[in-house]
Amino acid sequence: MGIFKRFLVLTLAVTLLAGCGKTSEADSSKPETLDDKVDAIVNSMSLAEKVGQMVMIGVHGTEINDDSRYMLNQYHIGGVIFFDRNLQSAEQTKKFTADLQAQAGKVPLFIAIDEEGGPVARGRDFIEVPPAAQSLGQGGDNTKAEAWAQKTGAYLKELGINVNFAPVADVGTNLREYAADGQTVAKFVAAAAQGYESAHEIYTLKHFPGIGRGTVDSHFERSEIPATKDELLAQDLVPFKEIIANHSPENFMVMISHLVYPALDKNHTASLSAEIQTKLLRQELGFNGVIITDSLEMGAVSKYGDFRSLGVQAVQAGADIALVCHEYPHETDVYLGLLEAAEKGVISEERINESVKRIVKMKLLHKS
Repeated sequence: MGIFKRFLVLTLAVTLLAGCGKTSEADSSKPETLDDKVDAIVNSMSLAEKVGQMVMIGVHGTEINDDSRYMLNQYHIGGVIFFDRNLQSAEQTKKFTADLQAQAGKVPLFIAIDEEGGPVARGRDFIEVPPAAQSLGQGGDNTKAEAWAQKTGAYLKELGINVNFAPVADVGTNLREYAADGQTVAKFVAAAAQGYESAHEIYTLKHFPGIGRGTVDSHFERSEIPATKDELLAQDLVPFKEIIANHSPENFMVMISHLVYPALDKNHTASLSAEIQTKLLRQELGFNGVIITDSLEMGAVSKYGDFRSLGVQAVQAGADIALVCHEYPHETDVYLGLLEAAEKGVISEERINESVKRIVKMKLLHKS
């Protein structure tokens, strides 16, 4: 081969190598999407860690202690709900939430509270209590619902509380409900949703598919809502449909009630019903976000099942998070029941992954 030909071959080889190098460099610098990050985190979790993300518990005391530290570390618990027993002052609450977050695993904790306003409000000594939903609804100005949600959400965020279990989307005449007609409730709930979103606070629509027609307190006993599906769709479900259709599912949870709706499922409470959670909420209404149960310690379900099975039934029905508010033995049983079901394949790891991906994605989007 002549000198000129050898030069051409060498030049071509160098050019091809350089080209390959540039392509590899470009591929490696491709930006990682949020879904990529979520997948990586979930794939790095053990089954025990994944199950922990699906349980939210109440803790005792006004500071982190051996019991709460044990629950968070031994069971990889993914969320905590605060009650008055946990709240003394703004400074104490900020330290408590920070200390709890320091125990979190691969993603932050959800730290939640019921700060609806009116009769349902926590930390009244230092958290300004919003007006009752009914008084806002009767006033007729939904911009006040937005303003209060923004104000409350921003202050909760400052305290380190990143989830509010509000607004109430039920249709009825109770102090906790904006109005007795679905369209008015939808208008006020949509305004509140806007307020929470502007504060970057996760909010929660409750109590799906609506408890405004209820006459029995589900903290104590189970009861039925004798409404047809058409009646529910025309009134009770209107506020839920409004937010699901017009807001990102990464910004809010839906809390499931413990009432029985015979027109939808005559055998199970909504919290344990696949007909209501999977078929109605997921498939018919198109909700792809986080579903959380009302507390599994409430009499409407705890009188009719053991805690090791209640969490399993809720997840099989479609829930992502089992809420257990008060007693450590109950919280432990719910976690261990779910873990055993996952280990035995009663709940598939694929099903567990679906929930954990929703949870992790919401946490990453609301980290700051």
